Amino acid sequence: MSNSQDMSKNIFTIECRDIILREYQVEDLDELQNITWQPHFYEFLMDWNVSKEQREDWIKNYEIPDNKRFLNAVLKDGDIGELRLRLGIISKDSGEFIGVCGTGILDKVSPPNREIFYGISTDHRNKGYSTQAAKGLIKYLFDNTNVEELIAIAQLRNLPSNKVIQKCGFEFQNEIEIENRKYNYYKLRKN
Repeated sequence: MSNSQDMSKNIFTIECRDIILREYQVEDLDELQNITWQPHFYEFLMDWNVSKEQREDWIKNYEIPDNKRFLNAVLKDGDIGELRLRLGIISKDSGEFIGVCGTGILDKVSPPNREIFYGISTDHRNKGYSTQAAKGLIKYLFDNTNVEELIAIAQLRNLPSNKVIQKCGFEFQNEIEIENRKYNYYKLRKN
């Protein structure tokens, strides 16, 4: 696993076994929009299925600039504060945008509350890509930022997501309820 800045385009990536995590590009808009409207995606991830116009506004005016601020903070001193990082999951085989992985502050729980999140396209589920993505991002955060603890949540009935979180070494804390949905709440401390 390695991470690099492709200097020709200055695109941040984290390399994993079968996938690459890559910062969002404007060109990802259509694929990102398609993935977020897959039923399992909007069933389990909060606030992701929006209009294409909203998605385009977010990616251009918030997500890409947020990523730049996050990466600049990492280069400066690793103090990422409450900044967010949103990455696409790219298949090494096809070069296709197949999912999302990222980190931000989950303000619905008490601090420390930096979470990791992920979602994968229907066609690429059950291949270990979400686990690779989550592990790649966790390693990057613990190696390159001031993050000492991460959290993750998954709806009780989202068994695949709970499995990914457990495979990444998170420890179950308790059940919580957010917006009338029950979640398993997990924590992972930097070793």
